[in-house]
Amino acid sequence: MQNDKRRFKRLPVSMTLEISSLFKQDHEKLEGLDAPIKVTDISKGGIGFISPSELPVGYYFNACIQLGDEDAKLFSVVKILRKVAIDQEEGFLYGCELVGLAPVLSYIFEDYEKKLRSEGILED
Repeated sequence: MQNDKRRFKRLPVSMTLEISSLFKQDHEKLEGLDAPIKVTDISKGGIGFISPSELPVGYYFNACIQLGDEDAKLFSVVKILRKVAIDQEEGFLYGCELVGLAPVLSYIFEDYEKKLRSEGILED
């Protein structure tokens, strides 16, 4: 069995977003991307997503993430940490970090995890 070294539990999620621009800390910006992404999992520390678009590692984008409850919206900066080619049709699998997310918002992930458990989607 492989040990998972992640700091936070990954939760399955199904949502789509679109990245319109990326930026780096040195004020470098890529605009007009219109890159669709399909978020596959989320944790307090980051998100995983699939996109047919090739996005550069090390860049950031702004995201509004909604988990379950309409009132539970997270506005966060997301940093692309890794990219793995899947196939021509699906494109790439990305691993990203949520940057600057306030720890007080962790209840949103806890509530979402409870909801998944109550629906039988997630096991103990």
